Amino acid sequence: MGDRNSEGNGGNDAPDVTAGTDAPDCDGDRGGGGRRGHPGDGDPAPAAAAGLTGTAAGLTAENLGVKGPRGWVFRHLRFEAAPGALVAVEGASGSGRTCLLLTLTGRMRPTEGSARVGGAVLPRAMGSVRRFSALGPVPGVNDLDPALTVAEHLRERELLRSRFGGSPRALLRPRAERAAEARRRVSAALTTAGLDTDALPKGERTHVRDLERLEALRLSVALALIGGPRLLAVDDVGPGLSDTGRAEAWRLLRTVADGGTTVIAACGGTAPDEADTVIRLRTARRTRTAPPAPPAGRAEPDHPTPRTQEDTADALAETRRA
Repeated sequence: MGDRNSEGNGGNDAPDVTAGTDAPDCDGDRGGGGRRGHPGDGDPAPAAAAGLTGTAAGLTAENLGVKGPRGWVFRHLRFEAAPGALVAVEGASGSGRTCLLLTLTGRMRPTEGSARVGGAVLPRAMGSVRRFSALGPVPGVNDLDPALTVAEHLRERELLRSRFGGSPRALLRPRAERAAEARRRVSAALTTAGLDTDALPKGERTHVRDLERLEALRLSVALALIGGPRLLAVDDVGPGLSDTGRAEAWRLLRTVADGGTTVIAACGGTAPDEADTVIRLRTARRTRTAPPAPPAGRAEPDHPTPRTQEDTADALAETRRA
């Protein structure tokens, strides 16, 4: 676990998984996956100052693997990241990036191996991990509703947090006090995510369908931060963004990590320099296999279905059904 260039070996049916922290040590910024501060920053991040973050969750995986109906999505995954790190997951579409994020946030059960997230061991403590982790944008899992406005998304998330994520004692506080607390949490989350609602075309009444790609990303991150997670997962960082927008997106995630929340983010390209830990997922070549012979007395179909579909889609479908 101490080797910064550890590798995992996939099985015959599994994607070839390489997991390592390839980023070099540089004055403690990237070494060991710890948080790094910005020179001259004497004030805490808005989210931390507002109490939106708890103790950042460290991540450790040992021989972690997820198997779908048609084979392994990823396997033999080993890595370690310190609390408050920015973890980047590199991998092409179908390599298991989304499944890894869902597994580490307690939303998908691993098939083999184990992971420790903030002291909770997966898969035994999946419920505990779900309570202190949050999903940013994960396409196909928690997409924003294009018909709702920014204000409606924020209000809905805060209502859900107060009803299911807050302390029952908080419901006994005066309504004005609870309303002020909700406004403070939402304001701090928006500040950390860098979303200025006054700069939107219609302010908070702007519909999600009218947001730019980067603005939608910032809104999704802000919604996740309202609950004060210790771990934030963000999928598919980069598509649809310019080089400048992509750099801003990673700077946003770096800011969240520096504020006291461990961030694990997946991308299809090369991980940025801001990442403390880099995990690389590679998909092994899949060979077309002949379908099994039909039973006696049963005609063989004219167009047999090849067994080359991606396992990631199957695993995601199972997660949505759950």
